Amino acid sequence: MQLYGALILLVSISAALGLRCYVCPGAKCNYIQTCPPFFDRCASAEVRGNVVKSCFTNALCVSPVSCCDKDLCNGAGPTGPGVMLLLLSSALVTLFL
Repeated sequence: MQLYGALILLVSISAALGLRCYVCPGAKCNYIQTCPPFFDRCASAEVRGNVVKSCFTNALCVSPVSCCDKDLCNGAGPTGPGVMLLLLSSALVTLFL
């Protein structure tokens, strides 16, 4: 019974603390922020060549902003160049075959 009580307490505390996201206004994206109430998404976007990460609300999560809802889920870098590299390599293989 004590295990159930401890589990309920742990879940309540983690929910009360709010979502944690990476926040960066510029090049370094190593700041972690606990989002204020009603900010229920971590967001990442590229603005004029710079990656910007912050806490967002679900209503603001429209393209080109990508959002997620887990702690520190916006830590990965943008995936755009990887897709371009894949397309370029496919084109080169097709050209030489």
